[in-house]
Amino acid sequence: MKINRMFTVLAMVSMVFAGNGLLKGETGIYDYAGESILYSISPFGKAEYNDLGVVDLKGRKVNLVTFKTKVLFFEDTEKIYSDPESLLPLRIERTVKKIWNKEDITEEYDQKKFTFVTRKFKGDKIIYERITKANGPIHNGITLPFNMRRSKGLKIGWFFTARLPNEFKLELVSIDEITVPAGKFQAYHFKSTPDKFEIWVNKDTPQIPLKIKGKGVLNYTLLMKEYSLQNNSTGRRDAIKGSDDTDR
Repeated sequence: MKINRMFTVLAMVSMVFAGNGLLKGETGIYDYAGESILYSISPFGKAEYNDLGVVDLKGRKVNLVTFKTKVLFFEDTEKIYSDPESLLPLRIERTVKKIWNKEDITEEYDQKKFTFVTRKFKGDKIIYERITKANGPIHNGITLPFNMRRSKGLKIGWFFTARLPNEFKLELVSIDEITVPAGKFQAYHFKSTPDKFEIWVNKDTPQIPLKIKGKGVLNYTLLMKEYSLQNNSTGRRDAIKGSDDTDR
């Protein structure tokens, strides 16, 4: 649904620092299995991100994350399968629940041809199918923000062009001190062109999307409430908080 896409795609896309150019020379498997982030959505709602690590998809090792959004009587759950190195999406499975109905949606990506196929189902029957083509690798607004962890030495004025599949210019405009329910943080502040959204990302490691502000017909703000990461050596979950732990 458009509501969730505004939260996930327009919002979190502003961190698509993966993609062409940024990751040149940066290799290795992305591994944040066990990472969990909770967000509040203003004026109402909540969202939850979970990294489930590497799984098998039709004989191929891929990374799996889930993103669940709840807003009033609307609920959208996404399973996002992506390449473990680039985090470019390969397959997305969505279940959208509303009061009056439920939709099952899949997106199949061909990153060599720069296309993806969207299908909607009623039971096992396909009721809608559409092929979308872009001018280059197609990003995902949920997973791509986290590729920023591989970037080095970001400076004000840095920018990147992302595809979802429409193109946006994402520019680092300032470094701000912000307060979210999880605490106070130093954050990279990014704006999009066209002016559709702003994102603030934790400046310290691990770089986490802290605040996401959407503009337009539906104005909304995502604020990080909680963050934790499974500690494989102890089996416990390590929480990360800002310099001020008081909820605001």
